[in-house]
This record gives sequence, C-alpha cells and structure tokens, in this order.
Amino acid sequence: MKAIGITSPARLADVARRVFRAGPFLVRNLQHWRPYICPFEQMLPHVPARSHILDIGCGGGLWGALVAAVCKPARFVGFDSSRNAIAMAHANLARFDTLADGATRPEFLLLDVGAPWPEGTFDVVSIIDVVHHIPPRFQRSVLEQAAGVLAPGGVLIYKDMTARGWFRPAMNRLHDLALARQWIHYAPLDQVESWLTHVGLTLTRRDSFTRGWYGHELLVFHKPPV
Repeated sequence: MKAIGITSPARLADVARRVFRAGPFLVRNLQHWRPYICPFEQMLPHVPARSHILDIGCGGGLWGALVAAVCKPARFVGFDSSRNAIAMAHANLARFDTLADGATRPEFLLLDVGAPWPEGTFDVVSIIDVVHHIPPRFQRSVLEQAAGVLAPGGVLIYKDMTARGWFRPAMNRLHDLALARQWIHYAPLDQVESWLTHVGLTLTRRDSFTRGWYGHELLVFHKPPV
C-alpha cells in the first residue's frame, strides 16, 4: 500500500464545507476553516489507501472526513470523550458517503476517559492535537497505549501544538481557554519521541509548521514488521 492524495488546504477546506452542514454555527465553521490552520495536507500522505485507522480524540470528525475523501480507508474508527463533538460527527455522518467511491463510512464512538479502546490493531493510529489536553501524569501512558494498538508495519501519526517560544504557545493557550475552557499542558516533543521510541517505534519524520499565529509539531513513527 502507498499513500495517495497529497492536496492543498483549500481543497481540504472544501471537503469540510461539503460534509459539515449540521450542528452549531460556530462549531461548523471551525471545521470549515481548520484545514487552513492545521497542516492536514502534511499528514495525509502518511495514510496508506485501504488501511484500518484509529483516531484518538477524533473531535467532530474532520480528520475522518479528510481521510475518507483522500485515502479511501477500509475502516476508520474515531473516539472522543466529548459528547458534543461526537454529536457533531453523527449529525453529519450521512454526507461522508459522498466523499469517495470505495471509502467505508467512518465509525465515531463516545468513550469516557479511561474506558476501553476499540478492540484490535490498526494500520494507522493518529493522535492529532490531543496530548496537550491530557494531564501530564497520563500523557505517556496514553501514547504507549496508542503504540500498543498499532499493527506490525503500521504508522503512528502524532501532531500537536508547539511548546517552543512564547508567542505561539500563548496564542494556542488562549484559543483553548476560550473554546475548550481548559488549561492545557504541552508535552515536549523530545519527550514524546523518547517515549515512543522506547516502546519500539522508529521515528521516520520530524517536522514543524507555522500557520498564522499557530505553531505545529509533527512526528511520524513506524512499527517494525514481524
């Protein structure tokens, strides 16, 4: 299998507008504009076509929509502890069927913090803009659990907001205080890399991006085949 569908923020934003038409106005529009501030086009090439994907902290389902449109997964399972986020995903689920021939409809699950994760292993595990919402004492265990459900030969995609400097971390902190009403905790990128290589994953890409006043950090890992 190989990655397909490298595309542009504008095309991904068009996908978001086509899918997210139901739900609260502000939340819908955040989905529509997020491809311009989050480098999804940098992550999509790491998703093989027809793969089985687990998205940890899936929010309203935007990553699921973009993967369905570009990569045609065999299975996509996303879960989140936010009832409102999963309600948004379910409210727009019927429009996922129009995204790409051959893509199966994603599954979006409401799971409380600490509940068992979906069973099985996955070709791709993604954890995008999630870890800074997790209390520091649990960040390592969540990442190790993510590595544990990755199939041999699989890909783990980690993306989070930058902790470097002061301006961009501060702007994102204000963003989360306003929208999530949460005081966040950044995980240093070197620490994340150390945790995941310690459990046997191999780092294949480390990168950073800026979009406006937002800073992003990306790590891509592979699990050795059996």
